[in-house]
Amino acid sequence: MKKVITYGTFDLFHFGHLEILRRAKALGDYLLVAVSTDEFNWSEKRKKCVYPYAHRAAIVGAIQYVDEVIPETCWEQKVTDIRTHGVHVFVMGSDWTGKFDFLKDACDVVYLPRTEGISSTEVKSTVKANH
Repeated sequence: MKKVITYGTFDLFHFGHLEILRRAKALGDYLLVAVSTDEFNWSEKRKKCVYPYAHRAAIVGAIQYVDEVIPETCWEQKVTDIRTHGVHVFVMGSDWTGKFDFLKDACDVVYLPRTEGISSTEVKSTVKANH
């Protein structure tokens, strides 16, 4: 079984999120998604989510392409996750190109193009402007 892993916050789930999950799943048989916890988002990314971790993880877990959801609690866990879960392919959006090349010793690293015309930042800006 070929296992794929990807990471993300997945706040305000949108079509771009769905597309990266669909394309990631197409690279293997089993898709593991690490959803960033609220603590990790705040302490490391200075990002406050609209929805709490439990809600974001439940939404991602309900997507037909996703086989398992785990919490992302720190940047360093990626190597451990790959080894612990027997991952063959690590996937991130192309906005991260090159940042995770150090994982190539452990598995294949794939950077997928972002879905044109949509981003979480754009969605949040639109919502804020309309209220």
